[in-house]
Amino acid sequence: MGRWFFGVDIRSLGSGNAGGTNTLRTLGWRAALPVMAIDVGKGALAATLPRLTGTLEPAWLPVACAALAVLGHCYPVFASFRGGKGVATGGGVMVVISPWATLACAAVWGVTVALTRLVSLASILAALALPLAIWLLPGDQPPGLIPLALALAAFVLWTHRSNISRLRRGEEPQITVGRDS
Repeated sequence: MGRWFFGVDIRSLGSGNAGGTNTLRTLGWRAALPVMAIDVGKGALAATLPRLTGTLEPAWLPVACAALAVLGHCYPVFASFRGGKGVATGGGVMVVISPWATLACAAVWGVTVALTRLVSLASILAALALPLAIWLLPGDQPPGLIPLALALAAFVLWTHRSNISRLRRGEEPQITVGRDS
């Protein structure tokens, strides 16, 4: 979005991250919304691919596709392995695989952003809530879903390690509500 519509490489602005939050902070919501939609969409598509192709066995295949989509988002081959942090793509994956848990995590994310305006904190808390939500909430779970949720939570902590440092120092930037760029 940054390159096509704004003539900039988003990785050269703000945090240097190619994800939706950096796009929101640096280019505004009009650029961030499609970035986030694409990120969520690619995760949802990856988790749906086995069903779309009629490949229903092995049962853990949607979980494997989901994990690969998040890794590919964070470390894209065609972008010098510099991608996003995996939260929106992981969210798209989970919408397909465990919608109720996704709804619970979206609530955690939304409440945290509303109270703190810290997207990174909201992402971390939502990721940490994911394994618990999957365990507690109803739904037909494919094999490997709890390990995937634990791995995603750990991975989100890993990709947010610089944010965690800034949060500890009280230096993490808040999002600006109502930005119209």
